[in-house]
Amino acid sequence: MTHRALEIDPTAAAVGVHLVDEGSWPALAETLDPRERRFAQAQGFVPKPGRLVVLPDAEGGIARALACLDPHDPFAAGRLATALPAGTWRLDPAPANAELATLAFALGAYRFDRYKRSGGKADVSGDETPRARLVVPDGVDAGAVLHLAEAVCLGRDLVNTPANDLGPDGIAAAVVALAERHGAEVSVIEGEALLERGFPMIHAVGRAASRAPRLADLTWGAADAPKVTLVGKGVAFDTGGLDIKPSAAMLLMKKDMGGAAAAIATAAMIMAANLPVRLRLLVPAVENSIAGDSFRPGDVLSSRKGLTVEIGNTDAEGRLILADALALADEEAPDLLVDFATLTGAARVALGPDLPALMTDDEGLAADLARLSQAVHDPVWRLPLWKPYDKLLDSKIADVNHISGGPHAGAITAGLFLRRFVSRAKSYAHLDLFAWNPSTKPGRPEGGEVQAGRLVHALVAERFGRG
Repeated sequence: MTHRALEIDPTAAAVGVHLVDEGSWPALAETLDPRERRFAQAQGFVPKPGRLVVLPDAEGGIARALACLDPHDPFAAGRLATALPAGTWRLDPAPANAELATLAFALGAYRFDRYKRSGGKADVSGDETPRARLVVPDGVDAGAVLHLAEAVCLGRDLVNTPANDLGPDGIAAAVVALAERHGAEVSVIEGEALLERGFPMIHAVGRAASRAPRLADLTWGAADAPKVTLVGKGVAFDTGGLDIKPSAAMLLMKKDMGGAAAAIATAAMIMAANLPVRLRLLVPAVENSIAGDSFRPGDVLSSRKGLTVEIGNTDAEGRLILADALALADEEAPDLLVDFATLTGAARVALGPDLPALMTDDEGLAADLARLSQAVHDPVWRLPLWKPYDKLLDSKIADVNHISGGPHAGAITAGLFLRRFVSRAKSYAHLDLFAWNPSTKPGRPEGGEVQAGRLVHALVAERFGRG
C-alpha cells in the first residue's frame, strides 16, 4: 500500500539518507566518523549512480545511509524503497525535484502479492511486512503525491490481475467502484443491450466470450464545467480471435486492458484532485475469444457512427471497441478527448516499451503534452497522423477496412482509423501504450504499469485549473 511507504509527519524520527555525488562526496566524507569512513571504504562505496551503503553506529544499529542517485533519472529515488532496510528514512538533502523523488519512492515500494502465500494463507496488499518508509520532504504536497501513487497502483493492480479473476465484468466493476468512491454517476450497458443502445462493434468483438461484453460509463463534476472525456481499451484477454495468436504472443495478453487501467487511474487522479471539470470515463470491456459466434475476417460490421467496417484481421479488435466508445464520447463535443490503448505491436517496434506513441492533429495539444511529459517524467513520443496513409484503409465493399492491407505504418493507420470516429471534440489525442515494465527500474517494478496517466492529469490540471 502506498501510504505505508510514506511518513506524513515531518517531525517523525528518521535516519538520514545522505545523497552524494562526486562533487559533494569529499566534503561529506570529512564529516563522517573515522569508523564510518573505513566501513564505507571497506564496502567499496564510491559516489557513482546506483551505489548505496548503510553505515552502522557504535552499538551495531544504523547510523545513516549514503546513496548516489542517477542525476539523469528523476525517478532514481524509487530504488531506495527496496534497497534500504526497514525503518523510517529522511532524504538529506532533499533532491532538486523532491516531489518526483517522493512519488518515485512510493511507486518503487509497490508490490503485487495477491497470489503469494504466507504461512499457508494468501497474502493481501495490506500485509504488515516491514519495509522502508520515507518522511515526505518539506514543501512537498503529501496528499497530492499519495493520490497520484494510489491511482497508479490501482491501475497496476488491474493490469497485473490475470484474466480468470478480471474479465469484462471485473473491469466494469472497477469503474463502478471508482464511481462509488468519488460520488460519481455510473452506468453499465451489457450483452445484447449493446446492440439495442447502438454499440454493435463492442458487441461483435465480445459476444463469443462466456462473460458478456459491456460498456462502463462514468460521469463526475459540474455539468457546466469543461468536458474532459477519457476512453480506455478494456480487452480482458486477447486470443486474437479466429486469427489466433501463437502461444508466445498470448503470454502477456492479460495486459490488453492496460488502456482501460490507465484511463481508470487517470480518472481517479482527476477526481481525487477535485479538478473543476466535467469528467467522463468510457471503458468498453470485452474478451476476444473463440467460439461458434466469433466475428470473422471478412465480416462487415456496422458502427455507432454509421460507418461500415470490413474486418481485415480479428486480432485487431481493440480499435473496433474503441471506435464505438469514441463515437459516443464525440457526440457531446468534449473540450478534451483522450483514448488510452495497448493497440499495436508496431508502436512498440518503433518506440519500445517505455515510450507510448502520441497521435494528434492538434499542434498546441502535442506541444503541451511534450512539455509536460518531461516535467512529470511520464514520457510519450509523437507519431504523425499521416493523411496520405488513410488510403491504406480503403475497402472494396465497406466504408473502411479496420487494418491496412500491408506491413507498414501499423500504429499510424490504427490512429487514422480511430480518427474517423472523432469529428466534434475540440481537442483529441490517441495514446498507444505498452502498459508493462519488462524489467524493474527505479519507481517502476516489473509488471503492469500506468503509462501517460500522470501526464494527462497534469494537462487537465494545467488547462482547466486545480479547483
